[in-house]
Amino acid sequence: MDASKLQRHYKKNTSGFDNWDQKAHAEDYILYPHNVTESLSIDEVCLSKGELYTVVTNKNEGVSNKGSLVAMINGTESKKIIEVLNKIPLSARHNVKEITMDMARNMGASADVCFPKAQKVIDRFHVVRLVMDAMQHLRVQYRWQAIEQENKNIKEAKQKGEKYLPKIYENGDTIKELLARSKYLFYKFKTDWTNSQTKRAKILFELYPKLKEAYNLVNIFRNIYKSTSIQKARLGFNHWLYEVTKSKIEVFNTCVNSLEYHLEEILNFFANRETNANAESFNSKIKQFRSEVRGVRDSKFFLFRLEKLFA
Repeated sequence: MDASKLQRHYKKNTSGFDNWDQKAHAEDYILYPHNVTESLSIDEVCLSKGELYTVVTNKNEGVSNKGSLVAMINGTESKKIIEVLNKIPLSARHNVKEITMDMARNMGASADVCFPKAQKVIDRFHVVRLVMDAMQHLRVQYRWQAIEQENKNIKEAKQKGEKYLPKIYENGDTIKELLARSKYLFYKFKTDWTNSQTKRAKILFELYPKLKEAYNLVNIFRNIYKSTSIQKARLGFNHWLYEVTKSKIEVFNTCVNSLEYHLEEILNFFANRETNANAESFNSKIKQFRSEVRGVRDSKFFLFRLEKLFA
């Protein structure tokens, strides 16, 4: 049988799609109150063509994550998220004790209204990434300065009728190459560097002491997550905020503001050490399924098939 004909037959006759109880509102939301558990995650995912959906899942650790999907809502506006999640019976919403999320304010506002008895937990990955992105921003700033300086040197050499030759450091890199090729060593602890990364870091930190200071601050921050209690973590965060203020590295200012604003939700991680990993895993599975079916041609039918897999 022709594959496309078989696909049409499955959709129209075998799948049960035409009788799906959520078909009428599927493009706006799909909802499964029976999958609500004491611990939930809320995140966003791109379904197709840049369209963002808010996804609520439970901490189902099963291999297939069957029964893990609580809701998928078209858009990320808190008003719409609240409207949909409030369709879940109040008794079920009051039973939610913990909900993990990133630092998006719309997610936090939605959780406050819909799950008033739940403890909000900011996922550690998003917090650490915020701090590491600030450090990488400083590296990129120095790289652009090096590019501008090189262009200026080339222009001056050309005016003198000379050929510009950039300085080559002992590991064979120019200053531009040092700053470009050091990107990944900044994501590692010093003990995990390769020999070439160790040589590159030594040269780079001698040239840019502020980069070394930023790298050390990031590692101090990452070590806070080894704390075994909320009290120890709070002391660690306060110490880090003091060190950042003392360093006067401006790229960390945004981090400081965000961390201070979300500090209580960040510290809640240390109660049960819950993360948003299950939500990230669920999002990956959606993207993988979308790839397997070669895109989303019919969003309603795609969501219907997600229900069969995960709800």
